[in-house]
Amino acid sequence: MALSTMIYNHLPTSQPILMNKLSKIHGPAHQQVVLDQPKTKTSNRVSSLTESLSHLLHLHLETPPRTQTRQINWNLYGEEKLSTPTTSPKEVIAQNWRDMHASSNWDNLLDPLHPWLRREIIKYGEFAQATYDAFDFDSHSEYCGSCRYNRHKLFETLGLSRNGYKVSKYIYAMSHVNMPQWLKRSKLVDTWSKDSNWMGYVAVSDDEETRRIGRRDIVVAWRGTVAPTEWYEDLQRKLEPYGHGDAKVEHGFLSIYTSKNDSTRYNKSSASEQVMKEVTRLVELCREKGEDVSLTITGHSLGGALALLNAYEASSTIPNLPVNVISFGAPRVGNIAFRDELHQLGVKTFRVVIKQDVVPSMPGLVFNESLQKFEDITGTLGWVYAHVGAELKLNVHSSPYLKRGLNWPGFHSLETYLHLVDGFVSTTSTFREDARRDVALVNKACGMLVDELRIPHCWYQLANKGLVCNAHGRWVKPKRDPEDIPSPHMQENINIPALEAGMQTQDVLKPLYSV
Repeated sequence: MALSTMIYNHLPTSQPILMNKLSKIHGPAHQQVVLDQPKTKTSNRVSSLTESLSHLLHLHLETPPRTQTRQINWNLYGEEKLSTPTTSPKEVIAQNWRDMHASSNWDNLLDPLHPWLRREIIKYGEFAQATYDAFDFDSHSEYCGSCRYNRHKLFETLGLSRNGYKVSKYIYAMSHVNMPQWLKRSKLVDTWSKDSNWMGYVAVSDDEETRRIGRRDIVVAWRGTVAPTEWYEDLQRKLEPYGHGDAKVEHGFLSIYTSKNDSTRYNKSSASEQVMKEVTRLVELCREKGEDVSLTITGHSLGGALALLNAYEASSTIPNLPVNVISFGAPRVGNIAFRDELHQLGVKTFRVVIKQDVVPSMPGLVFNESLQKFEDITGTLGWVYAHVGAELKLNVHSSPYLKRGLNWPGFHSLETYLHLVDGFVSTTSTFREDARRDVALVNKACGMLVDELRIPHCWYQLANKGLVCNAHGRWVKPKRDPEDIPSPHMQENINIPALEAGMQTQDVLKPLYSV
């Protein structure tokens, strides 16, 4: 298997027991938009229990109808699409940024999906995708588990400079909980780190993007994980207290977020401490300049879980900071009290899920927030997992470009998510005809695209799988550029006296980005 094909294999292609069960579970064929509203109790307990269990398992005896898709003339497809831009024009949303940031819980923006919001969702999704594209998965590399590029050229290398953000900090994580397949380690003895992995980054909008979106936007992007389905099943066994109330969260997620060890090079401080130190510093800098500032946290799969923990901590410790989470294919993280406390803290969460993706159903495949309506019988269920926020549920069958049939890694791939977001108009509409995002990206690490497109499966990989031909004609693994070699010393912040000197914003941001 090509090295890069491992990036998105969160789920194995064959899981006989679990997948046979899941293949019998069907939901409605149409796409859904669900807003997180307060639950109401019903007086008819028997009927509500029956209805709840039916919805809980998404059981339908009849064969679900297929979503209507538009027909495509594949002979003309190349001529039509290959000569068009891959992104939509950037609209100035400065006057509407609070609506885009869920001041009204995205009311009237989801169905139909507002074009401005669609573009912002894809932007943050691409920030999450960067954590996969730049990650070194090669177990034969001494830098396995690190980012292949230094933060100054991450976006430029991945083609994301157009989004108008600069990376200010890399985040590293470790875990004291033994979770299979999470920590990627090199097979070599002498490596950059035996305990830590690169887990994401902090970035901030530049002046031009800040003017367009109406505030200085700080972004935290968390990396997901290469993990089989059993990895998520193993996380269903223990909830740990988090915060000061009754909130509890999955212990595995919390361990990754909070673990540290003085004997390590990159995790003398935890991922939590690293990200909060940087976010706090940036918020203080922006506020001293009199700027509106927001925090947007994004992630896919495990990254979406870490995003919620990060949002809870940020909203608890930094007063009056608008905090927004945009996650893709994320599992449940905590109990109902955790969800309610996030609401009380003002955190706005937007979850994008695919109906065919099983990961968002875990943990709590059966015992989840659907049981809350029975609290008059059971009492408060502090051990039940609950999703948070508004949900946009997409359907693989809505896209004429995607194959039918089972493809678990493909269903969970972030590129599949971004493709479906780009084509989503409303719950009653077909796939958007003028969708701009390059369809070929879907097959980066899977084979979801129809054969008529002639896009190779798992095409995203280093040239020659990372080997280069040296001066003697031998194929070898190249050494990394010195500037791309991880160094804990490069993670240290520097002092910024520019604010006291009254420099202009663009001058202040030069050292701001250099930390």
